[in-house]
Amino acid sequence: MSPHLLILGGTTEASALAQAVAEAGIKAIFSYAGRVAKPKDQPIPQRVGGFGGVEGLTGFLRAKGITHVVDATHPFAAGMSWNAYHACAALDLPLLALTRPAWRATREDSWTHVADIASAVEALKGEPKRVMLALGRMHVAQFAAQPQHHYVLRLVDAPDVAPKLPHHSVVVSRGPFDVAGDIALFKDHSVDVVVCKNAGGIGAEAKIFAARKLGLPIIMIDRPDLPRRAEVATSAEVLAWIDPTG
Repeated sequence: MSPHLLILGGTTEASALAQAVAEAGIKAIFSYAGRVAKPKDQPIPQRVGGFGGVEGLTGFLRAKGITHVVDATHPFAAGMSWNAYHACAALDLPLLALTRPAWRATREDSWTHVADIASAVEALKGEPKRVMLALGRMHVAQFAAQPQHHYVLRLVDAPDVAPKLPHHSVVVSRGPFDVAGDIALFKDHSVDVVVCKNAGGIGAEAKIFAARKLGLPIIMIDRPDLPRRAEVATSAEVLAWIDPTG
């Protein structure tokens, strides 16, 4: 049977894999979670939106005749990763994670490690500061618990409703970003501290280098617990997994 691949995507690495799969002539579907208004077009058929939990994903895999699943979602999309793990286990389908290596602090960095968003909010107790929230839009409202700060929000899409933060600025921009641009952004907004998730990879690491260059502290949210599965870091490794004889 010829392989039919489902790519659970949304990351830079997922888009690179879609291109590699298209060039290799492998039948595949690319799935977006639907968290941005205009997702990037892919060179393979794509869909947008959730599946309806493990049961819905299992039904989708069966109906589409999927033979292989690659989880190339954001490292913090734990719910989707666990759903994929359980759905593939139910159907005895091979599952592979295309992962980004986590960022690691150097001696030049000043990171405060926290376990989750709530802990990041707690870490911001104290005097008013200008805080760069490099987290997307999903968790912004939780930072209203620390209303003394001015928050700088970098979002892919302009919000339909103003964020529920008393003091904030919105920067609409889509990555990948570069170090010079992030340094300029931090300077323009007089940023005192950066809050971000340890997404890893190269698509969003510019803010790490920019903070290091400017001597800014980072509140770093560590990665959540994910299922144990085979992991690779490149599209070439995924292609070799799909067709070991190729």
